Amino acid sequence: MTKNKNLLPRQLGDAHIRLLRIYKVVIESGGFSAAEVELNISRPAISLAISELESLLNMKLCHRGRSGFSITPQGEEVYQSAMQLLGSIENFRAEINAINTDLVGEFNIGITDNLVTIEQMSITRALSSLKHRAPEVIINIRMMPPKDIETAVLNGQLHLGVVPDLRTLPGLTYAPLYKEQSLLYCSDQHPLFKQDLHTISDDALAQYDAVVPSYPQSPEIKQQQKKLKATASSTDREGIAFLILTGRFIGFLPIHFAQRWTAQDKLRTVDFQHRGFYTNFSVITSKGARSHLILDAYLDELQKV
Repeated sequence: MTKNKNLLPRQLGDAHIRLLRIYKVVIESGGFSAAEVELNISRPAISLAISELESLLNMKLCHRGRSGFSITPQGEEVYQSAMQLLGSIENFRAEINAINTDLVGEFNIGITDNLVTIEQMSITRALSSLKHRAPEVIINIRMMPPKDIETAVLNGQLHLGVVPDLRTLPGLTYAPLYKEQSLLYCSDQHPLFKQDLHTISDDALAQYDAVVPSYPQSPEIKQQQKKLKATASSTDREGIAFLILTGRFIGFLPIHFAQRWTAQDKLRTVDFQHRGFYTNFSVITSKGARSHLILDAYLDELQKV
């Protein structure tokens, strides 16, 4: 047969792979008869497959007949190439199966309180994608103060944490996640609720009791808190909301967290143009941690989100 530039198509399909598999078994079995048992198909079907492959490649791969079975020089080269191709496919399958098998176990996350209502929902969507990708993974979420999250990530109790950007520890890797806006609120039971709250002086504001967070804040945020008459504190934003809703206190809340009450006209902002701040949140992981396939998979999904 003459050599032709047009051999296999650019994209190999299942039919082409099947022909190469049959050919490989025929060569390794030393003929059609032995291959018939190995492949569990009839000799005429094997002969037809080899003829189809020869036609496709436009070359003689093997001699068969009364004189016996033998492989041609071109057939030997095709056999070696088929070995490489089929071996690569098997390696790919084995690696993917290993990934799927290894994505089993527990994934421990620490999150600062009250981020579930934030609009971006990056954490939620990435967890959904991870669970779809690895159904056997067990996800454990712990709601913790930022300092406790940092400690737990550093000592290996948590694989990943979500904390506000208040400081940078050398043993942690930080990846930006959210930018959260907080405003000053009062409830519908508070004396300020029915007043014109577009502008209010610091002195006027200082007449009213306020609830402030007892957890760490950035210097910029603390400056805003210092203008308030702090007569109550809370370890988390839910506690701040509780006290604001009593009608006795004003306080800062994230917009996304307060939205459920503002939509019902139970909370309103106080001088929103001048009273507010932003908090940046980051995903933290340990720099010294060993490679963890579930963590890597989650970070991959988080990056996509």
